[in-house]
Amino acid sequence: MDSEYKRKLSPSLSLLTLAALTPSNYEVYIEDENVHAINLDDNPDIVGITVNVDTSNRAYEIATNYRDRGVTVILGGIHVSANPDEALFYADSICIGEAEEIWDKILLAAEKGCLKTKYYHDKPSDLCKVPIPKWNLLDSSAYLYTNIISSSRGCPFECNFCYNSCDYIHHSYRNRPIEKVVEEISSMNTKHVLFIDDNFIGNIPWTKKLIEKIKPLNLRWNAAVSTNIVHHLDLLDAMKESGCQSLFIGFETINSESIKSAGKKQNNIASYTKLIKEIHKRGIMINASLALGFDFDERTVFENTLEWLVQNKIETMTAHILTPYPGTKLYKFFRAEGRIIDYDWNHYNTAHVVFEPKKMSREELYDGYLWMYKNFYSFENILKRLPEQKNQWMSYLLFNLGYRKFGSLTSKLAKLGLMNWIGKVARRLAYGIE
Repeated sequence: MDSEYKRKLSPSLSLLTLAALTPSNYEVYIEDENVHAINLDDNPDIVGITVNVDTSNRAYEIATNYRDRGVTVILGGIHVSANPDEALFYADSICIGEAEEIWDKILLAAEKGCLKTKYYHDKPSDLCKVPIPKWNLLDSSAYLYTNIISSSRGCPFECNFCYNSCDYIHHSYRNRPIEKVVEEISSMNTKHVLFIDDNFIGNIPWTKKLIEKIKPLNLRWNAAVSTNIVHHLDLLDAMKESGCQSLFIGFETINSESIKSAGKKQNNIASYTKLIKEIHKRGIMINASLALGFDFDERTVFENTLEWLVQNKIETMTAHILTPYPGTKLYKFFRAEGRIIDYDWNHYNTAHVVFEPKKMSREELYDGYLWMYKNFYSFENILKRLPEQKNQWMSYLLFNLGYRKFGSLTSKLAKLGLMNWIGKVARRLAYGIE
């Protein structure tokens, strides 16, 4: 499920974006432990580390290594922003939230020796100021795909298991200028683009305008959307016409009580069947994101969900054990009830049970999660879910077999430094493009 090469699928844009924002009088280089061993014996003036929850322990180790040698360390990223007081134990300074409009101030303060312990821009960043990431600082050959782009920031919704429920988040959903997005796509020299927005349709009129602009580019593209797209079938038509191949959708659960408990107001389970049919009718595939372990989930949730997935011929599935990320509403709720049973942040990757479920044991939740993956990606169910449109078979089989069923074999190829080559071959086989 969570193969060792997952972090080699595509790089984080955060460090590449900060590098592009750094004044030219600074010498910048990036050490990327996702793909190779990093050099911890260098002697830079400043070290900046971006931190996710499940890599935070390692990030703090790296920070301590440099601080022990007198090097200034600045920590940022979503885990730091959600848990700033924890991060301050390991840093000279932390950046809370978005950095576009304060990064130059942080660097200047560090240079003058007057660095503050916390930096926080109290307004949403102006996305006109987001530059094209500095790709030349990264070993792109080590990643499956680097044709990734972010066209927006945030999400208009506030589900309680999501970081958007944290105190630090600016809840306003914002889009980048369309001309900037098109310019960045054009700079990629590819016909296949992955939009990595939290929600590609957070502003429907803006999305429609963007799709009109990219239609002449003759792209093949993928994105993540919310289930309320069922109310915008004209947008689905435009997506198909502009080259949309698949949509990642947070269905989360087929239990209406669980949806309600998550505060996911945009999801209406009664409309799921219609949504799936409308997407499939347009020749677009679906990657269903699911969370297992809500308080209303019983042991039957695994079998019932699997049956629903197969009946609806959902092409791919990404299942998660419900995980209360530190700083979210869900974390605060579980902690207040005394139900957090594991505080090892390494385990907060949606593949471990870190809380006490209500209607099943921890072992039942974990075993059910494994059972779901094993059975969904069984040969029998892969055949049952085969898309009706034959032109989708290749991309469908590449994901179901190459990424999931035989992911361990693909991982071995990744160790040989063949990830980017695999991506190019996959694009050619699936879409007939580079």
